[in-house]
Amino acid sequence: MEDYIVRATAGNGTIRAIAAVTTNMVKESQNTHGLSPLATAALGRTMTAAAIMSTMLKGEGDTITVQIKGDGPIGGIVVVSDSQANVKGYVHHPLVYLPLNSQGKFDVAGAVGKGYLNVIKDMGLKEPYIGYVDLVSGEIAEDITYYYAFSEQIPTVTSLGVLTNASEIVASAGGFILQLMPGADEETIAFIENKVNSIPSVTGLLSEGKLPEDILNILLSEKDLKIIDKKPCRYMCNCSRDRMERSIISLGKKEILDIVNTDHGAELQCHFCNKKYRFSEEDLLSLI
Repeated sequence: MEDYIVRATAGNGTIRAIAAVTTNMVKESQNTHGLSPLATAALGRTMTAAAIMSTMLKGEGDTITVQIKGDGPIGGIVVVSDSQANVKGYVHHPLVYLPLNSQGKFDVAGAVGKGYLNVIKDMGLKEPYIGYVDLVSGEIAEDITYYYAFSEQIPTVTSLGVLTNASEIVASAGGFILQLMPGADEETIAFIENKVNSIPSVTGLLSEGKLPEDILNILLSEKDLKIIDKKPCRYMCNCSRDRMERSIISLGKKEILDIVNTDHGAELQCHFCNKKYRFSEEDLLSLI
C-alpha cells in the first residue's frame, strides 16, 4: 500500500479530520538510520504527526518542524515536513532498547523522558511561528494533543502508531487527528470521545487492511463525513551540496580558515539522510 493522507470534514464543518498511512515512510527512516524498534516507534509516530500537521499549512513553500527534547535515552527527535508532506527526521540516539511497557507496547515515553515539544511553522514571514509546550507523557500523540489545546487553543484528538513484525521490521504505521472547529456542541464532543475510546488501535486497523478513508468512516460516518482530498506522503530529504556550502559560509571567514589550516578540508554529513559531502582545502578557500 502506498503512503497517503486523507483530509475530511464532518458534523457540518465542525469537525476537521485527517488520517494517514505512513508504513513505507517509517520503514525508510528505519533503514536510513539503522533504528532500533523502539527508536523506530518514537520517530515514526512523530513523522506521522508532522505529515498530518503539514496538510494544515497554507502556502506552497511553508514547512513545519516538530522537535522533541527529553531527558530519556533517545535524547531528542527532530522531524521536518513541507506542505506536500515530504517528511524527513532523525533521533539523537538511534539504538535505544527498553523493556516493553505495562501494556506490552514500545516504551516510547520511557525513551523520551521528561522535556518539551516545539512546533515551528515557517510560513515565509519575517519570523517563524514557534509553539512550545512541556511534554505531558512522552508518548507523542498525547503531547501533540496537548500542544494544539494549549498553544493553538484547538480541542484535538490524536492517535499515532507504529507496529513491527517478528523480524523487527515496520509492518504498519499511521495515525489520525480530529479537531473541533468553532460551532461544535457538547453532543459532538461526547460523540468523538466515545467513538475514539471504542475503536481498535490505528495499527490494528491498518493491519486488518483498513485504509485511511475506512478509519475516518469508522470514526465519523454518523456525522456526515465528507472527504476533501487525498495526497501522497513520503520520506524525502532535500539536502544538497549548495545547502552544505551555505552552512560552511555561515561559519565566517576566520572559522573556515581555521578548518583549512588545521584539517585541510571538511566532511559534512546530513542528519536526515546520512549523505556525506566532502570539501577539499581548495573548495573551502573558494568559499572564502
